Amino acid sequence: MSTVAPDTPAVRQRSLWGRLYHGETTFDFVGRSRIAIGVSVLIIVVSALFIGFRGLNLGIDFEGGVSWEVASSNLSNGQIESILTANGIEVGDSKIEFLKSRAGTSDRVRIQVPEQPETVRDAVRQQLADAAGVPNDEVTKNEVSATWGKEITRKAITALIVFVILLSVYISWRFEWKMAVAAIVAMLHDVAISVGVYAILNLTVAPATVIAFLTILGFSLYDTIVVFDKVHENARRFGTSRVGYGDIVNLSSNEVLMRSLNTSLAALLPVASVLVVGAAIMGVEVLVDFALALLVGLATGSYSSLFIATPILVGLKGREKKWAATRHRHASGEELARLRVSGAAAIASTRAQSRSQAPADGVDAAPPVATDAATVLSHPPRPRKKRRR
Repeated sequence: MSTVAPDTPAVRQRSLWGRLYHGETTFDFVGRSRIAIGVSVLIIVVSALFIGFRGLNLGIDFEGGVSWEVASSNLSNGQIESILTANGIEVGDSKIEFLKSRAGTSDRVRIQVPEQPETVRDAVRQQLADAAGVPNDEVTKNEVSATWGKEITRKAITALIVFVILLSVYISWRFEWKMAVAAIVAMLHDVAISVGVYAILNLTVAPATVIAFLTILGFSLYDTIVVFDKVHENARRFGTSRVGYGDIVNLSSNEVLMRSLNTSLAALLPVASVLVVGAAIMGVEVLVDFALALLVGLATGSYSSLFIATPILVGLKGREKKWAATRHRHASGEELARLRVSGAAAIASTRAQSRSQAPADGVDAAPPVATDAATVLSHPPRPRKKRRR
């Protein structure tokens, strides 16, 4: 069977979807990584500035205190501040949030303050009910100890550290330590971007948000491992050739691009449905904390696997003696297409040759044919001269 060259009309006329489906795209992931890394660094720097100057909007479960929640469309910020001040609560220490409920119903107001005595908690609840024009039992009161919030934070950090250690050990054993470093950097990048979005938008960080962040780690790891597994396979395939490691990474990333997109879409669609149906239509606000963090994390996880993890791996592997001579090479376009076809053709020809030399099933191999000098030489031997007596 003849191999079709990458510049033949049959390949050129294939649609983008067809090339994507067959893993025949030729996008330069390594070459475009500087732009991607620059954008990521910019987002992380902006996020760090927001966290440094304004801080994260931690929920009551982390800071501890008291919160009240009441359904009302006529309560104003001034009324709430007056009620808090009348009960000796500093307005600067409180958080007042106006939440949108499901379509056709009233909005809701959530007030969070530090820990207060029982008499103050009951007085504020009654005054909020009077101002909103609702019965006292329709004002939800929630109390959380600050000690419990610190315990949640400590356990979340411990879980993150343990996860990173186990991840490093597994990837180092399954592949190599340089892949482990690249995977961890990509994973921390995803968490940093997700936390940054919450800081920039001033969204409340609740326990459900932390669970979503930990879930993001697993997805980011899975997507990165898929790419690294293909890179590892192609590195062995082209190990004895002059192909650069950047070429191998570009080839591998394009070959698994469709799988990565399918995985991401399959995960993003249910999360987007939770946000649209659960939060926007049904008004279940608690779903926003979990779903929004997942939505951002899943999107950045797919992006970092191709644009963050692999370029870092190329930089680390390029320092090795084996790849140093070709460390700046990263094939794309027609060159990458030729690399894919020529590599496949070389493997196919090797297998065909080995099959032709192997005996068929049920047939004895032909005995070796004896050869002599006359058979090996291309011309008859010269006659010997007769010796004189």
